[in-house]
Amino acid sequence: MGLYRRGKIFWFTTTRNGRRIQKSTKTSNKRLAEEIFTRVRSDIIEGSFFEKQKARSTTFRELAARYMERYQKQRDPFSIKRLLASFGDLTLAGITSTEVEDYIEKRLHEVKLSTVYKEFALGRRMLNVARKKWKWIRDNPFSDVEFPSINNERDRWLTVQEEQNLLVSVKQEWLRDIIIFAIHTGCRMGEILSLTWKDNVDMQRKVITIQASKGGIKKAIPISNYLYEMLLNQSKISHISGKVFPFKRSTLKDAFQNAIEGSGIVNFHFHDLRHTFATRLVQGGVDLYAIQKLLGHKTIRMTERYAHHYPESLRPSINVLDDCYKSATVEGANTCHEPLESSIINHGSV
Repeated sequence: MGLYRRGKIFWFTTTRNGRRIQKSTKTSNKRLAEEIFTRVRSDIIEGSFFEKQKARSTTFRELAARYMERYQKQRDPFSIKRLLASFGDLTLAGITSTEVEDYIEKRLHEVKLSTVYKEFALGRRMLNVARKKWKWIRDNPFSDVEFPSINNERDRWLTVQEEQNLLVSVKQEWLRDIIIFAIHTGCRMGEILSLTWKDNVDMQRKVITIQASKGGIKKAIPISNYLYEMLLNQSKISHISGKVFPFKRSTLKDAFQNAIEGSGIVNFHFHDLRHTFATRLVQGGVDLYAIQKLLGHKTIRMTERYAHHYPESLRPSINVLDDCYKSATVEGANTCHEPLESSIINHGSV
């Protein structure tokens, strides 16, 4: 038992509880094959290997059919239709927290909050059953997402001083890098943790490219000079996964919460780093259409919530009133009040 070659590719074979497992490592690199074999063997010992196999082979639609047959509640047939439209053809392993966040964000612009919550709650229940009762998956991406509060227009962002206080309180270098990355790109937690050097980061062109969920268009985010220096140091650290930040979501959430508590900052979530990115761009006078593209919003309406941060953009419109008084000539005065006078002529004096 162990590694062996089939042509140029390394395979491995092992047994667990009398069950023989034979699988390709899909690589001709012996060192990489040994690392893959070690990781898979660890999964087998922990009992997670067969869960992962089931998660990769079972679609959300298949899960839904079995769940509805056994645990259906009164409102579920209405909610399941929307969930199937978005997740039906995905495998359970293919559903990520980022896709769940995108689903919530999209639906909140179509129906009321309570309706979206019923759909979200059903998805979470279904995957909890798959995880706890049927042992098909190890993690539930719905449970990793914090559903918005009743006030969906949450508008919390970091001031520069708060950012400095937060970074000082951070004990881990990798967490400091992730916070900086989030502030300089506006990426969600799920997007950040799924980034790979090969597919998403172009240091030569200084661009981050992210594929929108469910086959959507890509969004390209230019890398700021400050972020470039951080990524340059980060790129010197290699990891077998090829990820820019090879950390679990739970690890990041716990470390971030500890940093927030240590900084003395209140009422602040990781997703608010995305609001910080958008707010600072608006305050700097960046066009809302450009911010929409950087955030990956499907409609400008989702971006308009930040517009109030830059009232100066409305000043040219108000300056029209001042223009009425710049000239002391009769012609200037008539120009300013012409609409009112015309109205009196046309309708008669009162």
